Amino acid sequence: MADDTASLIAALDSPAVKTRREAAIRLGKTGSPDAVGPLIRLLSDEHPAIRTEAAAALGRLDDDRAVPGLIDALADSDPDVRAGAVSSLGKLRDRRATLSLARCLEDKDDRIRAGAAEVLGKLGDPRAAGALARAARNDPFSDVRDAAERALARIRKKA
Repeated sequence: MADDTASLIAALDSPAVKTRREAAIRLGKTGSPDAVGPLIRLLSDEHPAIRTEAAAALGRLDDDRAVPGLIDALADSDPDVRAGAVSSLGKLRDRRATLSLARCLEDKDDRIRAGAAEVLGKLGDPRAAGALARAARNDPFSDVRDAAERALARIRKKA
């Protein structure tokens, strides 16, 4: 497995987009802690599809070293990358992401706002309550308002 992980990490430097993307997907399935650093670096790849796969792979690896890189990815210009980062932060359940996820409640993409609300509910961090309350009252999309309400209920239940 170590040899396979090493060859996949090496493939991340390929000039071929398809090769880098496939390597990222496969690295996320290895469970190898050696994959975390290379995948974090891949969050800066020029191609959004590769950044998206890197974000998803980091969530599958379940390693809290990925949290800072995923938090940075919440500001990516591509909504699929931001959505992948939100999802992976939800899997990692690390409260260091609370304030950054709360800012995602103002993202222009409603699926990112809804996803952030869901993850904030999983985290149960009361620091997000104000932002969630605003989203529950003011968001133009009912899916986001509903997710924010559910998140608030979870936070209140834990308090």
